[in-house]
Amino acid sequence: MSTTRTYALRVPSERQNIVAVGPFLDSIQELVRLGPVRLHDLHVAITEAVNNAIIHAHACQPDVAVDISVQTSDTEVVVVVRDYGPGFDPDQVPDPRLPENLLREGGRGVFLIRHLADAVEFRPGDPGMHIMITYSLPV
Repeated sequence: MSTTRTYALRVPSERQNIVAVGPFLDSIQELVRLGPVRLHDLHVAITEAVNNAIIHAHACQPDVAVDISVQTSDTEVVVVVRDYGPGFDPDQVPDPRLPENLLREGGRGVFLIRHLADAVEFRPGDPGMHIMITYSLPV
């Protein structure tokens, strides 16, 4: 029988609130099954997603929150970061590895999220975006 648990955090869209993400993730005991390297990857990916939502989707408006949901099962961890901004096309985000983008400030969050997770899905909300970030757990 599979055990599924869900955890949630709502963060007002102010830059200083990004520090709440780490302790929230650390409080989810099941995540230790990822191992230290993959757990670090998850921390970086989720922090990037929340940071992007605060800065780009919500323009640091504290009255608009970012919702983070973590669902754990016996086989995977699925994190959904939800913003309520205007949305964006993730395929139009410039590749930060290209020479013309190397010195640009910003632009690495989506790249990092995609490369640190097992699967990433961007779904338009009404309004905003849902970024679904998945990590497989060892059997």
